[in-house]
Amino acid sequence: MNGLISLGAILGRLLLAGCAAGLADRKHFAPRWLIAAMLLVAINDALLTGFYGTLPQVAPQLQWNWQGKVLAMAATFAIALLPAFQWRNAGLTLKHNPGSLRSAIPVLALYGLFFLAISLAFPSGPATGEDVAFQLTMPGFEEEPFYRGLLLLALDRAFTARVQFLGIDWGWGAIFSCALFGLAHAFSYSGGHFTFDPLYMALTALPALIAVWLRVRTGSVLLPVIMHNFGNAIPLLV
Repeated sequence: MNGLISLGAILGRLLLAGCAAGLADRKHFAPRWLIAAMLLVAINDALLTGFYGTLPQVAPQLQWNWQGKVLAMAATFAIALLPAFQWRNAGLTLKHNPGSLRSAIPVLALYGLFFLAISLAFPSGPATGEDVAFQLTMPGFEEEPFYRGLLLLALDRAFTARVQFLGIDWGWGAIFSCALFGLAHAFSYSGGHFTFDPLYMALTALPALIAVWLRVRTGSVLLPVIMHNFGNAIPLLV
């Protein structure tokens, strides 16, 4: 029940913010795609949580949520097969826009150096093999195709106005997808009240903007996946 309440609160905020942005520029607003984005978030959340704890665990001895991540990832790729989406449109491809890697690789390298420096300055505790294996795979493989792929595509179609900045076209879809990513990590409901961690929101939503830049610049989620998994795993490896 706590998970459903948290999901409802997040979707309510998306609906209110989305309608406000859309009604301010109706010419570039497609409400049906906003509803589609909300449905995608609900499906992703249900699968990640094993339908809120109702699905039996295949491997209960594992400490991390491998099952939920795999189910959510499979759903993302399956939905992206539908004609309304398509893998290429969602960035689920290994092909990159011509010439994009020249500008994208330096950004990826700087991101990696930043997280390496943070990890060296603030070392984490000892990690198990499962910790390392999970962080090297699941966060990027599941979250990037969803947030920077499928969800970003739906939100970009909901809000079609664009502003060019730093070499790519930005829209409300980029902002809302990053905000939803941050809220998924920093916002929750338990014990009869909501909790929100502003620092965790910043540490997730702001790097997500870099991931969006890489995704839009290159046309692929490949570099965001690499960036995400490196950022998660490097504290466990140094």
